[in-house]
Amino acid sequence: MTDPVAQLPSELDQLPDRDPEETAEWAASLDAVTKAAGPHRAAYLMRRSLQHAEGAGIALPKLLESDYVNTIPTSAEPEFDGDLEMESKITAWNRWNAAAMVTRGARYGVGGHIATFASAAWLYETGFNHFFRGKEGDGSGDQLYIQGHASPGIYARAFLDGRLSEQQLDNFRQESGGDGLPSYPHPRRLPWLWEFPTVSMGLGPLSAIYQARFNRYLTNRSIKDTSNSHVWAFLGDGEMDEPESTAALALAAREQLDNLTFVINCNLQRLDGPVRANFRVVQELEGAFRGAGWNVIKTLWGNAWDELFQLDTTGALIRRLREVPDAQFQTYATRDVAYIREHFFGAEPALAELAKLLSDAKIAECFYSSRGGHEARKVYAAYRAALEHKGAPTVILAQTVKGYTLGKGFESKNANHQMKKLSADEFKGMRELLGLPIPDSAFEDGLVPYGHPGADSPEVRYLQERRAALGGPAPARRVHAVALPQPEERAFKALYKGSGKQEMATTMAFVRLVKDLMRDKETGRRWVPIVPDEARTFGMESLFPSAGIYSPLGQTYEPVDRDQLMYYKEAKDGQILNEGITEAGAMADFIAAASSYATHGETMIPFYIFYSMFGWQRTGDQMWQLADQLGKGFIVGATAGRTTLTGEGLQHADGHSHLIASTNPASLNYDPAFAYEIAVIVKDGLRRMYGPEAENVFYYLTVYNEPKQQPAMPEGVEDGIVKGLYRFKEGVPAEADAPRLQLLASGTAIHWALEAQELLAADWGVTADVWSATSWGELRRDALESDEALLRGEERVPYVTQALSGAPGPVLAVSDWMRAVPDSISQWVEQDWSSLGTDGFGLSDTRQGARRHFGVDAESVAVAALAQLARRGEIPASKVKEAREKYGM
Repeated sequence: MTDPVAQLPSELDQLPDRDPEETAEWAASLDAVTKAAGPHRAAYLMRRSLQHAEGAGIALPKLLESDYVNTIPTSAEPEFDGDLEMESKITAWNRWNAAAMVTRGARYGVGGHIATFASAAWLYETGFNHFFRGKEGDGSGDQLYIQGHASPGIYARAFLDGRLSEQQLDNFRQESGGDGLPSYPHPRRLPWLWEFPTVSMGLGPLSAIYQARFNRYLTNRSIKDTSNSHVWAFLGDGEMDEPESTAALALAAREQLDNLTFVINCNLQRLDGPVRANFRVVQELEGAFRGAGWNVIKTLWGNAWDELFQLDTTGALIRRLREVPDAQFQTYATRDVAYIREHFFGAEPALAELAKLLSDAKIAECFYSSRGGHEARKVYAAYRAALEHKGAPTVILAQTVKGYTLGKGFESKNANHQMKKLSADEFKGMRELLGLPIPDSAFEDGLVPYGHPGADSPEVRYLQERRAALGGPAPARRVHAVALPQPEERAFKALYKGSGKQEMATTMAFVRLVKDLMRDKETGRRWVPIVPDEARTFGMESLFPSAGIYSPLGQTYEPVDRDQLMYYKEAKDGQILNEGITEAGAMADFIAAASSYATHGETMIPFYIFYSMFGWQRTGDQMWQLADQLGKGFIVGATAGRTTLTGEGLQHADGHSHLIASTNPASLNYDPAFAYEIAVIVKDGLRRMYGPEAENVFYYLTVYNEPKQQPAMPEGVEDGIVKGLYRFKEGVPAEADAPRLQLLASGTAIHWALEAQELLAADWGVTADVWSATSWGELRRDALESDEALLRGEERVPYVTQALSGAPGPVLAVSDWMRAVPDSISQWVEQDWSSLGTDGFGLSDTRQGARRHFGVDAESVAVAALAQLARRGEIPASKVKEAREKYGM
């Protein structure tokens, strides 16, 4: 016989064995059990031993998977705190109205999803009746991330509660009239109900983790005690394929976020078919979450299965459940009992013998409907265990049948996610199953009726009493509009003065401004600096010792740079969120902070600074999530531009983020050239977002890493800075009839334009006025609003047209962005228009080399200006050729 010790894993070979003889005895005992009682008995004993060791406090690695059974056995379920019969009636009404709403909407072709809520109804109803805290009690209440496709069920419950009318249900997915319901959870569209937009799948679970983390951040910084708030994220098993869904699991475990529960509806189906056709998604998810350090609760089987497990004295049933792939189990729910007897129980003799003890009715009940996620007591037990577990977040894996109670035409069908309606006969069958008192006469007009037991019915009273005891209706969004005082002027004045002879990049100017604003007595503590492991890149290391980096553990080590002035300081009440290399995580942080004014009634001022290339391009979907959630704050694309970041090359060269940002209506996009412009923009942003008439917008600023002398602010330019354009330096004509033109430039391109202004005057006798275009986006937004006003019969001239009115000569716009960015305002400029930009892929080179490559350096601007004048006949065409030769082009 082979020595069993020699087969131990290699990592154990590295540990000293103080008693090899004893080790051999243990191995021999295991061999004996395996021989006498089989490998399954041996495995059982090993797992029991591990369980005992864990209970005794012996540190051992945990198994990543458990058997395919409920974590909480029926015998261990807590007493159900409620009237199950009454809750069943409420759930029945909500199931009916959710299906009715979508079916009635189908006549307009607006669609909707029925099957998701049908499978998850008890997952929501149990929470609403027993667990989800509302906002009218103490604290902030719970934060609910509702699965987007389940929205009809949430609307149905709000209808039963009296918060929505039949007319509103009939306007599901028809919002243009002003009294409709959005398709999914959209706070911007229905801000009194929805808190969190979730239907861009994957963003909900990621945001829920960072929301739970931000709740702790508020508590640890003594801004608000959120210890009574719990974050619940309702997810689909198919949604867990999104990389964002599992991207931050380790963070949640590492920071012991026991204020967070994931509820994953494992109906084994995604949009087109099985989630894991040839595998078992529940087991896969269990391993992933256990491996990340989460508490895992499996709620798979209903009470009908108890009899089967009691009869399974050999373990054959457990083994069979462990091996059947998900797609096959889905098939069982659609086939007759004879098929199940043959294909499930016929797999081995012990199972066949067990099946002989079961009636057809029992088998049908088990395989067609009895799932843990369909039984209130099972769900209640899981939720109670999740709240009682301390030291780690919890995931509940609840198995259900997709389309449950909708009839055989829906249940477990691959296409049920795309099925938008039930027939009248199917509704009548559903009525009988749910026991609802809806007469046949209610169908006479050809439409399925909504059902309601009456505003003063026992069901509605019960529902409202349960919600009152839990702190009011849910979901609900509440805004506590408390304006923040404007910071002291001192911080802004420092940038108004300029930098004198000292050179300073605009990235550093922004960081210096925020550092000063964080010292403000009234609002300084409300700033939330967020950075994805690039603080030193942006010159933010000076904030480390003063503001501290947030860590719930504080600093448990002595930092290597402790003897330096700007050492790496972590603190439990740290203000900076330094997220590591995760732009998605940093954006999730930003969203939580940006909407804290509504979630917690605490207004925070987040600023998120990042490599500009890895903002809108990489996490643009989250920028839309931010807009939908009505978030506020400053997003800062640092090291911006396609030619400014020397040497990094294509993947770091951003010439397009302003184009992407311009598509988002809530984003106010600025490309400031000078430090004082940053000060003016930030000051106005604080007024617009946090003043008495606060707007639901956020700011996107691009700043550069190219050191330049920062001029002092000219008089009277503040209004132009905010609106997007002002004349920075007027050209001085050498002669009265000298050719003239207007140079518009944004960001760092202002320096090329100023140099080109000098070249044109000195070499060619051409006069150019240089304008700072701080925001192409705001100029376009204003112009579009002016066009809309004209349609209403209102006379309004766009600001850009007014500002350039009468300015002599053509206009040439230049920036470190694609030409499409400045070209977005061209139709509202009365002068001849031309532009230069950095279209194409970026490349590694010096700044000067890259700018010559893209044709945006000062010499290229001068040649383009001359060409524009030549086309107008204001100078000879030969001068253009002469200029090209002179400048080596």
